[in-house]
Amino acid sequence: MGAKQVWIPLWLLFLLFDSCRGRFMVEKNSLRVTSPDSLKNVYECAIGNFGVPNYGGTLAGIVVYPKANRKACKSFEEFDVSFKPKSGAFPTFVLVDRGDCFFTEKAWNAQKAGAAAILVADNKEEPLITMDTPAEDDDKADYLEKITIPSALITKSFGDSLKKAIEDGEMVSVNLDWRESLPHPDDRVEYEFWTNSNDECGAKCDSQIQFVKNFKGAAQILEKKGYTQFTPHYITWYCPEAFLSSKQCKSQCINHGRYCAPDPEQDFSKGYDGKDVVIQNLREVCFFKVANESGKPWLWWDYVTDFAIRCPMKDKKYTKDCAEKVIESLGVNLMKINKCMGDPDANEDNSVLKAEQDAQIGKDSRGDVTILPTLVINNRQYRGKLDKTAVLKAICAGFQEATEPAVCLSEDIQTNECLENNGGCWKDKDSSITACKDTFRGRLCECPVVKGVQFVGDGYTHCEGKKWHLLSYLFSLAASGSGRCEINNGGCWKKEHEGRTHSACVDDGCKCPPGFKGDGINCEDVDECKERTACQCSGCKCKNTFGSYECSCGGDLLYMREHDTCISQNASTEVGWGFLWVIFFGIVIAGVGAYAVYKYRIRTYMDSEIRAIMAQYMPLDSQEGQSHVHHGNI
Repeated sequence: MGAKQVWIPLWLLFLLFDSCRGRFMVEKNSLRVTSPDSLKNVYECAIGNFGVPNYGGTLAGIVVYPKANRKACKSFEEFDVSFKPKSGAFPTFVLVDRGDCFFTEKAWNAQKAGAAAILVADNKEEPLITMDTPAEDDDKADYLEKITIPSALITKSFGDSLKKAIEDGEMVSVNLDWRESLPHPDDRVEYEFWTNSNDECGAKCDSQIQFVKNFKGAAQILEKKGYTQFTPHYITWYCPEAFLSSKQCKSQCINHGRYCAPDPEQDFSKGYDGKDVVIQNLREVCFFKVANESGKPWLWWDYVTDFAIRCPMKDKKYTKDCAEKVIESLGVNLMKINKCMGDPDANEDNSVLKAEQDAQIGKDSRGDVTILPTLVINNRQYRGKLDKTAVLKAICAGFQEATEPAVCLSEDIQTNECLENNGGCWKDKDSSITACKDTFRGRLCECPVVKGVQFVGDGYTHCEGKKWHLLSYLFSLAASGSGRCEINNGGCWKKEHEGRTHSACVDDGCKCPPGFKGDGINCEDVDECKERTACQCSGCKCKNTFGSYECSCGGDLLYMREHDTCISQNASTEVGWGFLWVIFFGIVIAGVGAYAVYKYRIRTYMDSEIRAIMAQYMPLDSQEGQSHVHHGNI
């Protein structure tokens, strides 16, 4: 066996030993048996590290123990078995035995057969463990991303009790409860994502990169609005003292063996080395620190996403130069990042990576971080599929009840239980006031506060406004004019059609809106086409709509609603130009006329002035008669 062949098993064995030294926490949830009476109790079960646990919620179902394929290592189709419930029936929880195949295979086969959840009974008495995903070299692991049902491991003794009850013909009803799987103390969630910049480690690396890309938008919204406090982390190991001077240790570690990462290709003779991964991990930690100091920690999501796209190992771009170009494109101070990173060749501790190693060690209920990737929410390790919707649901479960942000109430995350039968809560049909309140953890039936009026009651069968406050409020609404329409629409007609609300309520009474007729208490649509009140021009085609009408013209004609007529688009252009020419010539003629009048008045004025001057020196024709008379009198 060659040196390289000896080194790889020793290296991997050390990493495994180093991981096993840690305190791995098994994340649990509750399983409540509601029937039969002999088993009524609450039992602990371990959450599987695959599928989609219903964090913050519950799931009720009937337990079934199949007569064939009890280890679920084969497809149930081969045995003509289906777990799909009939219409109106409870979901089916399939109970299977541990052994012979991966936990994930059991879950996948149960899901394909229609199961809503899978319970795996341990085959020996031991503390509960976390059911994990198979190794990377499993060539059938492509089904992992398709597993969506929740899974739970139960103890052998509890499993035996369930099997006996089922075999005795009793109906076993259970309720899986994830509401307390994550602490939810306040209106802010703190979470960590332990990841790696390596993009050549197989399916897990691919899933991490894809998750960051998909989750980036939601993460940045939560962070920018102060709903969450996010911190990225990176796992490193140290080189065994016996190998510190070896070529392999020097190629996989920095700072003289203090901080190491496995070789990306698991081949020390080609490609990138583990030390390249450690340095990029360090750069990403420092990027977050500098961005956080500038008040923009959410830029980490942009950097990691852009780096994965622009600097992949497969294109030989996993380099310092490429990484720094991405940093500069995001406007983060590169000098501060380089200063934060320190000297990777120095024979001393790196304060940043030392803090990362210290953070790997668990405290209280958190447990050590030994698996990549790992998500820690409110100091509890997340279990389940690394998927945007599943992770966001888990984060939302970490908020104190009724403090969840709007993103947690989206259709992708939860179902609005108030939409169906008003959630079984009280509702005033006339005023549309309801006691159903949709929350992330399900609906609540609570009498509401409407415009300052507190309704009281059980929330299920009745709610009443406090009489004095309600009368006072109604009086103030009546006095305010428009406010009268806010309760029961003022007693006037109201109709919703295609997302638009038509109301007859006005400040001083009830009046049907345009396009409707009636007394305001009752209104009906006016058919403008049938009653020939509109769209009656030649060539017009009329179509009645709710509250209005549509009128169109054939050919190249254009309908003018205000004139109820069709005109040619070309003619309209010609008429427009003709009108402009008329205005132009009118202005010219007016100008010429004004000039002629001006000239005439000037000429007349000048003539009168000249004649007056000349009259002082000689008799003019108009003055001859006057001169003769004057001389005759002398």
